[in-house]
Amino acid sequence: MKIQNAFRLGLLGGLGVLVAIAIGEAIVTLSTILTYIGAALFLALGIDPAVSWLERHRFPRWSAILIVLVAIAGVVVGLVFSVVPVIADQVNNLVTNLPGFITTVSNAKWVPEVQHNLPGWINLNDLINNAGIWLKNNIATIGGGLFSVGIGIASGVAGLLIIVILTLYFVASLSNMKRALYRLVPATRRARFADITEQIMASVGRYVIGQGTIALLNGVASFIFLSIMSIWGVKYPALFAFIAFLFALVPLVGTLSGSILITLSTLLLTASDNGPWPTIAVAIYYLLYMQVEAYIINPRVMTRAVKVPGAVVVIAALAGGSLLGILGALIAIPVAAAVLLIIDQVVVPRQNDL
Repeated sequence: MKIQNAFRLGLLGGLGVLVAIAIGEAIVTLSTILTYIGAALFLALGIDPAVSWLERHRFPRWSAILIVLVAIAGVVVGLVFSVVPVIADQVNNLVTNLPGFITTVSNAKWVPEVQHNLPGWINLNDLINNAGIWLKNNIATIGGGLFSVGIGIASGVAGLLIIVILTLYFVASLSNMKRALYRLVPATRRARFADITEQIMASVGRYVIGQGTIALLNGVASFIFLSIMSIWGVKYPALFAFIAFLFALVPLVGTLSGSILITLSTLLLTASDNGPWPTIAVAIYYLLYMQVEAYIINPRVMTRAVKVPGAVVVIAALAGGSLLGILGALIAIPVAAAVLLIIDQVVVPRQNDL
């Protein structure tokens, strides 16, 4: 359509801008829902390899889905009834003992030793006592903050329930969803498109399983080691093992961040009579474990999942974390693997044909 009137041109341009703004606001408004959908689809692709494995062993798809879901539900229920009460009890003890904790630290035997190595203008006892006074004066504010955290956790539980429900739907209807997607592609390119899509989805599924396995190994190893170290005063092994598991789910920097957090917490919460040695032992353990994970566990697990160069892993994780936070960091590596696969099997062959 040829537009000769400047007013009509400006009007249509303004309407286009308004439509674009409305679409952007709609996406922002629906960002939480879109995040739930993306997380559920990500988990569904992680569950699908187990379902496909059972299908290859002559199980009907409905029974394969039922078996996998019952197994996952059994593991979750087992963790809820065995681990969560212990973690909740340890968190409650930590919060209850927090006001008097500063006094215990100030009387620790290692404080004078550390003070001896500090400059004269730094008084470690004054710093600890001031921290204790601040804590006592702001305990009500801290309680309100904990209440706000509780509300945030409740919201997170509601979101987790939505993700679980969506995951169940996606797992049950994944084959139908893929067939519907393939029908949108021209028939001449449908087979090629389906082949690449299946490779991408299989890669994502293997990545989810691999990252979950790495995180589980980290959590179990941390629980065993910290339980042993509880003889020397290290507290809350179940809580810190759960933290290690959650942090290890994030690729690249998760294990490092969780290890630093646990080591610093151990320094603050270790029984005062044992000095800094339990913390030093914990720090050495995590330094060794990170080397084992980086050079033995991670390569062996991820080689079978996704093949992405190290530099691309770093760039993808940083970009994904900046754009979508934790979820972006989680999906960045499989997205990078998908892009590399498309480049290798679509772009490069076309360039070779020119």
